[in-house]
Amino acid sequence: MPRIALKIDVDTDQGTATGALQLARALERRGIPATFLFSVGPDHTGRALRRVFRRGFLGKVRRTSVMKHYGVRTLLYGTLLPGPHIGKRRADVMRSIAGSGFEVGVHAYDHVKWQDGVTTADEYWTRRQLVLALEEFGEIFSRGPIVHGAAGWQMNAYVPGLQEQLGFHYASDTRGTHAFLPMVNGVVYSVPQLPTTLPTLDELLGRDDVPQSALAAHLQALVEKSGTDQVFTLHAELEGCAYLDLFLELIDRWRASGFLLEDLAGHHAALRESTLPVHELAMGQVEGRSGWLAVQGPAQPAVFAPATLQYGPATGGVVRETEMAGSDDDAGAGPLGRHGKRSGQA
Repeated sequence: MPRIALKIDVDTDQGTATGALQLARALERRGIPATFLFSVGPDHTGRALRRVFRRGFLGKVRRTSVMKHYGVRTLLYGTLLPGPHIGKRRADVMRSIAGSGFEVGVHAYDHVKWQDGVTTADEYWTRRQLVLALEEFGEIFSRGPIVHGAAGWQMNAYVPGLQEQLGFHYASDTRGTHAFLPMVNGVVYSVPQLPTTLPTLDELLGRDDVPQSALAAHLQALVEKSGTDQVFTLHAELEGCAYLDLFLELIDRWRASGFLLEDLAGHHAALRESTLPVHELAMGQVEGRSGWLAVQGPAQPAVFAPATLQYGPATGGVVRETEMAGSDDDAGAGPLGRHGKRSGQA
């Protein structure tokens, strides 16, 4: 039977205080493990509205009722209102979730800053953001994190090497079909990627081609059809709040079907790292989500580089390549370019 790892992204102050806590309580009552990935720095959610000119962003905003689920105050953080520091304000909540036995890890220091800035950032900026997150995580939990899940599935060419240096054991930064070792510029890195394999709830909401009255059944059918292990990403701000009942229906369906629900730690423990395939890191698109994401690119021979770290651009292709190349609107699609920029991006 398939194993399904539950990965919970916690993006905002309100999501930490309310959604994450409600999810933890509901999962604890059912004895179901999950991984909570926290944003531990300032909540600057309001700055995400700068994405208004990104193709597909307004459609997602309309489909997912962003104003309803995030609230006016959260959408003003970092613009008209100062962004609260989540780690300092909600440390007790985070510690209580970890104390209940849930795996915890790093989502980001500043969620919006990472999501909007990392693909064009240099090594110094990338390292600084990761170190800030590690330091704050250490202040909260008195230990370092071993799992990282990039905000918005955004990465650059430096992230895999920095994850090695900074002590991460595994990561879930990408979208794909199965676990793999990432290759960047011909170098294979040792921190395995456990990619999100299923569509997220916000990618399904409001779509004409997906039955809105049967979203849980739709996700169950996807797992049954594939018959393979999965990673499901949910958001504290959605499944932990307005869509909590829908999420609980989903996990009840999965359990009734005999699927094993686990956290990323359990998912990682079941892998044989020595036999993991090697895939290039690439940029691609996912239906229902705007912009370009870090994705599992083409498979490569398992030729390992020396232990010394080498930084450089990814050289791989893209997912659904024929749909991504060509138009001016698609500038930047494809392999990660030099210094983490996507090829063709100014």
